[in-house]
Amino acid sequence: MKTPLMPKATAVWLIEKTSLSFEQIADFVGMHPLEVQAIADGEVAQGIVGYDPISNGQLTREQIVKAEGDPAARLTLIENTIPLPKQRSKGARYIPVAKRTERPDAIAWLLRNFPQLSDPQVVKLLATTKETIQKVRDKTHPNTPNIKPRDPVTLGLCTQTALNEAVAAANERTGATNTSPAMPHDDAA
Repeated sequence: MKTPLMPKATAVWLIEKTSLSFEQIADFVGMHPLEVQAIADGEVAQGIVGYDPISNGQLTREQIVKAEGDPAARLTLIENTIPLPKQRSKGARYIPVAKRTERPDAIAWLLRNFPQLSDPQVVKLLATTKETIQKVRDKTHPNTPNIKPRDPVTLGLCTQTALNEAVAAANERTGATNTSPAMPHDDAA
């Protein structure tokens, strides 16, 4: 059973503002009746401000009046009719500042080992831009003399799974056969 938002504060409000039984309140807020009684006695929840379930759309005044008249009646949470916001997609990944300088190395490694990867795939894998990829490819990047191709997985810029999926997708698209990345120690060759 769903419980209301802020159950203790809701119980405080119901105790102070209604003549509902402890069992009815406990049933609604998902607490034990003795805990509700302790709240009413002032032993628990001291200093908690009551939370009005009517103004917050969790109950109606009619439900409370009906339950006050019938001790066997139980309160039920009103279904929220307000549409929930859509889940946000992951969006851009955060890359720590220290790792950002290693991106050109990873781009160079991907361009050398997997030329079948498209620029959008590299952008997605490394959270970079097409402009940076083009500059590394054309050797016009400001840091070109210091770029050493290094595996993006060992640099922590992408996961091995994401790299494998991107390579598989590129292979299907182009019909290429290079399916396994070269090991980082192969870079010296």
